[in-house]
Amino acid sequence: MSIERAAAGQVRVARALISVTDKTGVIELASGLAELGVEIISTGGTAERLQSAGVQVRRIEQLTGFPEMMDGRVKTLHPKLYGALLARRDDEGHLGAAREHSIEQIDLVCVNLYPFEQTIEKHGVSDAEAIENIDIGGPTMVRAAAKNGDFVVVLVDPADYEGVLSELRERDGRVCLESRRRLAGKAFALTARYDAAIADWFARRARETAQGGQEGITAQPEGEEGLPEGGQGQPQGGQEQPQREEGLPQRVTQSFELAMRLRYGENPHQRGAYYVPVDGGRHLLSGTEQLQGRELSYNNLLDLAAAKALAFDFEEPCCVIVKHNNPCGCALGRDALEAYERALACDPQSAFGGVIAVNRELHGQAAEAICRQFVEVLLAQGFDEDALQLLSGKKNLRLLDVRDGGTGRFTTESRPLAGGLLLQDTDVISEQDSSWTQMTARAPSEQERADMMFAWRVCMRVRSNAIVIAKDRATIGIGAGQMSRVDSVAIALEKARQFQREALSGSSLASDAFFPFPDGPELAMKAGVSAIIQPGGSVKDAEVIAAANAAGVAMAATGVRHFRH
Repeated sequence: MSIERAAAGQVRVARALISVTDKTGVIELASGLAELGVEIISTGGTAERLQSAGVQVRRIEQLTGFPEMMDGRVKTLHPKLYGALLARRDDEGHLGAAREHSIEQIDLVCVNLYPFEQTIEKHGVSDAEAIENIDIGGPTMVRAAAKNGDFVVVLVDPADYEGVLSELRERDGRVCLESRRRLAGKAFALTARYDAAIADWFARRARETAQGGQEGITAQPEGEEGLPEGGQGQPQGGQEQPQREEGLPQRVTQSFELAMRLRYGENPHQRGAYYVPVDGGRHLLSGTEQLQGRELSYNNLLDLAAAKALAFDFEEPCCVIVKHNNPCGCALGRDALEAYERALACDPQSAFGGVIAVNRELHGQAAEAICRQFVEVLLAQGFDEDALQLLSGKKNLRLLDVRDGGTGRFTTESRPLAGGLLLQDTDVISEQDSSWTQMTARAPSEQERADMMFAWRVCMRVRSNAIVIAKDRATIGIGAGQMSRVDSVAIALEKARQFQREALSGSSLASDAFFPFPDGPELAMKAGVSAIIQPGGSVKDAEVIAAANAAGVAMAATGVRHFRH
């Protein structure tokens, strides 16, 4: 049967091509079409499944006159198929070409694609296996049918099968123009998502090959006399950074799919939802199981991201308490219980209603202590039976088990901006204390050095301007998100005086960027801070150093800034 003339939306479905990887509902669809007198053309495993169910099938090679070859890589790529899919039924030139080349009409295409996304989600999948699961013929058929959707019905989702069958029965074998265009849009959405997943996989594969799977930030070169060079307002230790032309993509094609509908966004009048990469890439909840509690909210997810990132920055047992996307307590301990108690001591007032992350399994004693306060979300690397029994009494507590231990790092991070997208390398701390520059006459003691490094790591996770005061590798005061750095110092000191005044003596302070004036350090030193770590690079460094020397305080420069806006 050659291609017949018809107006848009008026084609009577007489022949259908069915070739699916996901065979959900395909027998019911094919049987329903056959009952309507529609001839079924099919390929490979789909044809075998339909024939075994008693559906009469014509093989694709009988249509094209060309055999399947190259392990199935080539089976549908043929002009007789694509002429059938792309011919406009209201164009005499198209119809004449179809008659000349004996191209038969195809009125409905049902195709879904090789499971590329599911394949790359599997642990240890090889590049060869991933590449063999990149579909070529499927997306090509889908796109061709969707482009010509006014004349060819395209089905890519089993959820649409019954609706199309019903319409064919009710409309004498026809599908209306509105339904056709809706289905065409859905088809292009599928191929766009599929191609985005493949493009992102190739981009990540190339980055991992070029960089050995690691991206880091190195300290900047030192200036004369061992201090970072530069003027006020210049980035990372005052040294202008070279533009890195390689590394970040020219185009960003990653696609996301809905993972969770949220009750609302940041506020009740805003809609909210959580989306995850369709390519199987890691995301916040990868390897995480929610054991109990209400569904996570928009703000829970924001706070959880901050808490989890900081807790798993440390190899030692660590507890982090986050409120409004800033840590209000972070501490290391011999075990989860000690880490939690020390983190809570930093600011028990702000910890009310917070999100807690622990990078260890939670045992009964720690769970008992946590049960004494109101917590929105508790994440840990497993829970023993005693902990689960105790925590089950708090029905609304969202309990998350990080089964994979929170492993895996992201090499880039993005943020929407006024219809566009900001993309940057993920900020990491690669600088070690051996690379610090001693700015003052007095060097820090071993205890001060340990506290400085701890405070420096926490400081990177605090909103700028960020100040962290620590003692014995536990925070005692945090100042976050202030427009003035000296105000952040004042807030951190106020919190320390409120809850741990005695710990201020001999404490260490970290600042995420340089001090523009000596007023911030002077305020801290008067309160008992004995060691300071900062990037350095201010035009006022000499005055800041002079103030520290006068107070007998040790000060070191990292040469690297860690803003977090």
